[in-house]
Amino acid sequence: AELALAAIGFLYHVEAHCRKRGRSAAERLALRRRVSRPVYEALLDWAEYEQKNNLSSGAIGKALKYAKDQLPRLRPCFEDGRLEVDNNLIENSIRPLALGRKNYLFAGSHEGARRAAMLYSFFASCQRLEVNPRAWLREILDRIADHPINRLDELLPHHWVEAPATASTEEE
Repeated sequence: AELALAAIGFLYHVEAHCRKRGRSAAERLALRRRVSRPVYEALLDWAEYEQKNNLSSGAIGKALKYAKDQLPRLRPCFEDGRLEVDNNLIENSIRPLALGRKNYLFAGSHEGARRAAMLYSFFASCQRLEVNPRAWLREILDRIADHPINRLDELLPHHWVEAPATASTEEE
């Protein structure tokens, strides 16, 4: 197991190196193919060998089966440098939703829950786009009543550009 943990740690180290140095997708792909893929292939071989030779049906056997089943899903990362090696970005973005799950039971109605989900989506978009959500919402609420209904998409966070005066006076 120490070998597998070291290999996985190495793969993450390469990814951290790419992020820290601001590598492009093409550069990250080249580094993955040159440095990470041999470690990944060795990890695949190790998982297959260990599963065949481990007769345990307990926790170790289950972990080996899981590793052998899941590791092939990493293969697309060695074909496209834009892909991440894990789903941490998604997991971190849905964590607040999972933590507040019981609170959402009390949205009042199905329509209330739908509206809350829309707001969460808007705020997640703001966060991802580095848009101040409070400033965005304040401006959108001021503009929406007079905005043409067939052009509401113009008010979405990815179309909104924060005015410099608003940006300097707003606190998140």
